[in-house]
Amino acid sequence: MKKFILAGLLGASATAGIVHAQTATRPEYGTFGFDEAGMDKTVAPGDDFYGFANGQWAKSTPIPADKSNYGSFNILDDRAREQTRGILEQAKTDPASKIGRAYATYLDTATIDAKGLAPIKPWLAEIKASTKASYATLLGKAQRNGVGGPFGLGVGQDDKQPEVYALSLYQSGLGLPDRDYYLSADAKLAQAKTAYQAHIAKMFTLAGEPNADARAKAIVDFETQIAQASWTRTESRDADKTYNKMSVADLARTAPGFDFAALFKANGTAVGSLIVAQPSAVAGIAKVVAAAPIGVLQDQLLLRSLDGFADVLHHAFDEESFAFNGTILSGTPEQEVRWKRAVDYTVNSIDDEVSKLYVAKYFPPETKAAADALVKNIIAAMGERIDHLDWMSAETKVKAHAKLAAFTPKIGYPSQWKDYSNLTVTAGDAFGNNLRANQWGHDYNVGHLGKPLQRWEWGMTPMTINAYANPGMVEIVFPAAILQPPFFDPKADPAINYGGIGAVIGHELSHHFDDQGRKYDASGKLTDWWTPADVAAFTKRTDQLVAEYNAYQPLPGMHVNGGLTLGENTADLAGLTVAYDAYHKALGGKAAPVIDGFTGDQRFYLGWAQVWRRSYREANLRQRLLTDPHSPSEQRAWVVRNLDPWYAAYKPKPGGKIVLAPDQRVRIW
Repeated sequence: MKKFILAGLLGASATAGIVHAQTATRPEYGTFGFDEAGMDKTVAPGDDFYGFANGQWAKSTPIPADKSNYGSFNILDDRAREQTRGILEQAKTDPASKIGRAYATYLDTATIDAKGLAPIKPWLAEIKASTKASYATLLGKAQRNGVGGPFGLGVGQDDKQPEVYALSLYQSGLGLPDRDYYLSADAKLAQAKTAYQAHIAKMFTLAGEPNADARAKAIVDFETQIAQASWTRTESRDADKTYNKMSVADLARTAPGFDFAALFKANGTAVGSLIVAQPSAVAGIAKVVAAAPIGVLQDQLLLRSLDGFADVLHHAFDEESFAFNGTILSGTPEQEVRWKRAVDYTVNSIDDEVSKLYVAKYFPPETKAAADALVKNIIAAMGERIDHLDWMSAETKVKAHAKLAAFTPKIGYPSQWKDYSNLTVTAGDAFGNNLRANQWGHDYNVGHLGKPLQRWEWGMTPMTINAYANPGMVEIVFPAAILQPPFFDPKADPAINYGGIGAVIGHELSHHFDDQGRKYDASGKLTDWWTPADVAAFTKRTDQLVAEYNAYQPLPGMHVNGGLTLGENTADLAGLTVAYDAYHKALGGKAAPVIDGFTGDQRFYLGWAQVWRRSYREANLRQRLLTDPHSPSEQRAWVVRNLDPWYAAYKPKPGGKIVLAPDQRVRIW
């Protein structure tokens, strides 16, 4: 299932009427919805608009010890978790509450420590008893248990038959965040690879396994071969290249050396056909698996099991897992306190049971109604933008309008909830609860096969500070928790809301027309519905955007990957463009007032820059540059350099570091 998810910002835009109705009360930030104290006015907007809008905030706001990065999203996430904690603490007092039992049991580290490795030993023994002939079956069981191996799978929409669910198979098998950690000559990445091998040895030693060092090296060597066979992330985001439907028999011929039929049977996905995302990689990985000794295959699953369940095993495993995954890979000095992790665990395990209580308490119907209206404003502005495009043909514009009319905006929370009645949660059994939740989630996902499309389902909880566009469903989705300041504040100036949540809505909306989302038609089908001339004109413009972002170097020797981040950069550019139009339409022909010396247009762009406040630890930023389809926050704020109204608003001096001549600006929407 293709789903484009924005990692850290989304919601709804405000109408002037909603804002002006509440002007008697101050907004949460500053006098008009923007934290002016966080600006650094010694920085010229034309040199660094992010620094101009956020420089003092960045200098005076340390990253908390338990975070790898910190900014607007983290602030709201902490708030949502505090709110959810209150719900779970109350549920903990109810013996009949599953979420209360799950939460309380996860918090009971004394019982978890007392049990040590005993809860997981039967599963580890099953891994050790496997043979090369039974490995595919074992891997199927591992996937159901939430333990990853060389291949991943999931059930979602068939991109070319969007009313039908299909099984998808894709490359997997790497314990490090990206193939470059195994293959790059970069010294920092090489250090991470060495640390990974040491981490494996430590986990095996804690588990009482002999020959830990040699076995750790064998796993790293095995995964290096998988990395060599794997596609890059840029290749893997191409919707056309990753749609390869074939029968299981064809898969066996394409990727010999692995018993895929046994894998599918073991994890409940026995099908006649499936979609293979990266055929050459799957074939290459199958060859690597076929050549690997059974001991190495077993050890990889042992490692994934110990790491995957570390937080519900003795604290020594939890601490070592964090020391590597948290500190070395992301630079985070301290692990979060247990209650925060307990909230996350419970939400991830039994999400809708928590979500419906959160929504009832923190998302009133009037907020949802206001947000519904806000989204309609942005959709209308997008329609007008399509009409005025000089590079899109009339034929394609008709189809684009049909797609826009087919959109389903989802605001706040889903229209129905999942049923967890068959999920067993046992007091005092943290490992068992985690295992059963993983199995329930797997069974729920693969249970979609053969069923009608469930359009009511969401890919995020209402407590998530995020949003996403799903082209197969022709929908944009905005969880309740994102509809808060600085993204959306009904007491703020309209310009701030349009530059914040309005641009976020436009961002998600435009994902349906970015370099991949545009390939899906009004029914959500992956098909070629643009004329060749339209595709060529669009690609010419997006190639400019790729080059622009490729030039950014957030860390010495490490650039933004313009190809990997193209969809998000295009959506940022389009989102701001559409939101600006909607803002001016909301003014009803009247001039925006000057507030604290800032014009309406200046405030609009400050609203955009404010939501992108975020500082990174170096290790986290390095990992993001390799894996994240979004550009770093500083570069996302710089997208304004392509917008003519920004130049009119701030009048940057020629020669500024982000100033572009009119003929150099990327103009897509």
